[in-house]
Amino acid sequence: MRNIQYFWRHPLAEQVRAEGRAEGWAEAILRVLQLRQIDVPTPTRDRILASTDPDELATWLDRSHEIADARELFTAPRCPDER
Repeated sequence: MRNIQYFWRHPLAEQVRAEGRAEGWAEAILRVLQLRQIDVPTPTRDRILASTDPDELATWLDRSHEIADARELFTAPRCPDER
């Protein structure tokens, strides 16, 4: 039992968990865009799925609820005064 507990504290195990979390965030972003019927071009989809940065993915998930074009995920939102 002790070996199993040690494994989950191993850096490799942490890396696997982090990759799984990133994959989950990416899938959530794509799901939101799908439900909103927003087309996601292949390069955009690939960029979302390739990201492993949790802060970046969280930002994209937040933006996915407000954008009209999937490529807008990667640009900073405009200030309300810029309309």
